Amino acid sequence: MVESLVSSIISMFGSFSATAFGKEIITFVISLMPILELRGGLLAAGALNLNPLTAYIVAIIGNLLPIPFILLFLTPVFNWMKKTKLLKGIVEKLENRAEKQKDKFEKGEFIALILFVGIPLPGTGAWTGALVASMIGMDKKKAMLAILLGVLLASVIMMFLSYGILNQVMYH
Repeated sequence: MVESLVSSIISMFGSFSATAFGKEIITFVISLMPILELRGGLLAAGALNLNPLTAYIVAIIGNLLPIPFILLFLTPVFNWMKKTKLLKGIVEKLENRAEKQKDKFEKGEFIALILFVGIPLPGTGAWTGALVASMIGMDKKKAMLAILLGVLLASVIMMFLSYGILNQVMYH
């Protein structure tokens, strides 16, 4: 799914990639997005033949940028959203998703959060990790450090896939 979304985005903005910093901006924006995050950003960077070091730095920054805001403001925003009929269902759906992950985090929450964010599987990543950390009331500084370490782990795995095996199969 991530691969097809990345391919679609690259197709839509393909001509933009030829502009100054176009490849970097596409990589950054994809890395900011929930669901796609760093995985999608590095896949796009590999497909766009962006310099690996540049791709690595841009994708990590893009993926981490929203995380402090999620950790700081998610609970108050969710509490406000639950007061509205229109948004209550969305919040409850997200809370249920986080609740399903909660058991994995209660013991050894720091290491569990690193691995949850760091192993690039569907439904994992910095956004979901920040959501779960907020929902279980994890210390924000501890959660941010665990998410940072998880993103660094995921970035190493995805660099290998994006600039190695997967890139050769998908785009050449």
